[in-house]
Amino acid sequence: MMTVHEVSKLAGISIRTLQYYDRIGLLHPAAYTDAGYRQYDDADLERLQHILLFRELEFPLKDIKTIINSPDFDTDRALEQQIELLRLKKEHIDNLMNFALGIKMLGVRYMDFKAFDRSKLDEYSRRAKELYGKTPEYKEMQEKAKNRTKEEEHLLADRFMLLFKEAGEIKDSDPSSPEAQDLVKRIQDFITENMYTCTDKILKGLGKMYSGGGEFTRNIDGYGGEGTAEFVDQAIQVYCDKAE
Repeated sequence: MMTVHEVSKLAGISIRTLQYYDRIGLLHPAAYTDAGYRQYDDADLERLQHILLFRELEFPLKDIKTIINSPDFDTDRALEQQIELLRLKKEHIDNLMNFALGIKMLGVRYMDFKAFDRSKLDEYSRRAKELYGKTPEYKEMQEKAKNRTKEEEHLLADRFMLLFKEAGEIKDSDPSSPEAQDLVKRIQDFITENMYTCTDKILKGLGKMYSGGGEFTRNIDGYGGEGTAEFVDQAIQVYCDKAE
């Protein structure tokens, strides 16, 4: 575990920035000390790497949050996109450098304004954002949430997490038990009713995300006790395998 001071020094960003990321739900620390100090684990640092890469690519924080919190977020695919975007950005900067050198050598007669063309970079960036932010599920979630107040959103989140608290009460049982399978069905129905249509395929991916470490695992285990997220994932996989 690393302190907020150590992460700040390692990543080259301010402590205030890390505190802000925590406050807006972009990067929560793995734990807090008894004195209230933030502590970050390896999963947090991996998430921070993606955040900083997207930030270097000039993605707004709200878009970064949408992408990273998306049920479809895939770290390998995200890294491939970031590499391609960085390549296009490097190409754009090289063009600007050549343009500046042309001005230096030829004066204002050097009129090759193609160097300012960001169309390829902007188009790829737009498609990368849309891959996560414009899926049918995301649009459906936006539509269902548009008239909710912040208080209603908090109450909805509390209701959802109560399901994981129930899971914690049976986490030592068989994930294939009728009780566990009924709970999975209620989780799926809750997501469909209040967020987006949760197909078995999406549910299966969510299960892996729940138990995959990081913020999701910590939040679920925080409600149901250690091992709850892993139990829910196992129960989800059984449920989805039966449906196939």
